[in-house]
Amino acid sequence: MRSKRTLPWVFFVGIFLTLGLATACGSSSDTLTIYSGRSESLVDPIIKQFGDATGIKVKVKYANTPQLAATLQEEGSKTPADVFFAQDPGGLGAVEDMLQAIPQEILDQVPNWARSPEGKWVGISGRARVIVYNTDNLTEEDLPDDIRDFTDPKWKGRIGWPPSNASFQTMVTAMRSLWGEEKTRQWLDGVKANKPKEFPKNTPIVAAVASGEIDVGFVNHYYLHRFLAEEGEDFAARNYHPTAGGPGSVIMVAGAGILSTSENRGNAEKFLDFMLSPVAQQYFASQTFEYPLVEGVTVSQLLTPLSEINQPSISMKELADLEGTQKLLRDVGIIP
Repeated sequence: MRSKRTLPWVFFVGIFLTLGLATACGSSSDTLTIYSGRSESLVDPIIKQFGDATGIKVKVKYANTPQLAATLQEEGSKTPADVFFAQDPGGLGAVEDMLQAIPQEILDQVPNWARSPEGKWVGISGRARVIVYNTDNLTEEDLPDDIRDFTDPKWKGRIGWPPSNASFQTMVTAMRSLWGEEKTRQWLDGVKANKPKEFPKNTPIVAAVASGEIDVGFVNHYYLHRFLAEEGEDFAARNYHPTAGGPGSVIMVAGAGILSTSENRGNAEKFLDFMLSPVAQQYFASQTFEYPLVEGVTVSQLLTPLSEINQPSISMKELADLEGTQKLLRDVGIIP
C-alpha cells in the first residue's frame, strides 16, 4: 500500500517546475506569514514545496483553528499574518470580517459549495465526518444509521470524542443548523451521559479505537487511512458513513483566506493558487487522503466517493458560527 502513495505528488512537482510555473510565481516581496490551523504533519510538506517553487520565504505559525481565530481577533490590524489556513469553515467565519476579497479566478477553481459566498475564503480540500469503529468488536450492522442514536445507554463508556477539536465543533455547528439548538443540546447531554472518553484530537481517537480502548469515535475520514498506510490492512479500525446522513455525514472543507491587513497580498494569492494547482491537490489526494476540490485530480481508491455519502444539504456559510457552537458546548459543560 505504501508504494501507491509515496510518488505521485513528487512527480507532479517535477512537472510543475519543469513547466516554469515557479518563475511565473515570482514576486518583488519574498516573504509570507501563514497562520495554520491545519496540523504541521499534514501540510508542512506542501507548504515547503510552495516555498521551494517560488523562492518565497514562508513563516508558519501552527496551532488549532479556534485558537488561531482567537489570536487573529486579539491581534486585530496588527496581526503579522498574511494568510489564515483553517481546518474548517467555522474558524474562517469567525474572522471573515478581517479577510479581503479573493480574486474571482481563484474562487472559480472550486465548486460554489466549497467557498465563501462573500468571496472571502476558498476551500482547499474536502473532509468527511465519519464514525471510526473497532472491527474486532463491531460490524457496520452494529452501528446506528444516525449519529443521534449514540445517546443510547448501550454506548456508555464506549465512545471517544474531541470537544476542543475544530472539526468536531463544525459537526456540532451542522447539528445546530439541521436539528436546532434544543435537539443539539439534548444530543450533547445524552452523549455526555454515556461518559465518552475525551481526546485532544482525531489521531489518538483512531488509535484508541484500533486498540480496543473504545469501540467508536467521532473523527474526520482521513486519519484512519494514514494509519492503514503505516500499519497495513490488519489495523483493527474502519470508517463508517451513517446511512441516514445528517450531521454525522457532513462534508467540510479546509480553506484559506487573505488578511485585509496583509502587506504581501500578491504572495498570498500565489499561495492560494498553488494550493489549488494539480501539484497540491494531488498531494492532498495521495498523501493526506483528502478529497481534492478541483477537476482532473485522481481521488484515492481507498475513499468512499462523495456521491455515495448521504451528506446533508448544508452550506459552508451555515458551518461558520463557531462562536455560537462554543457557547453551547460551554453551557453543556463539555469545554471550559
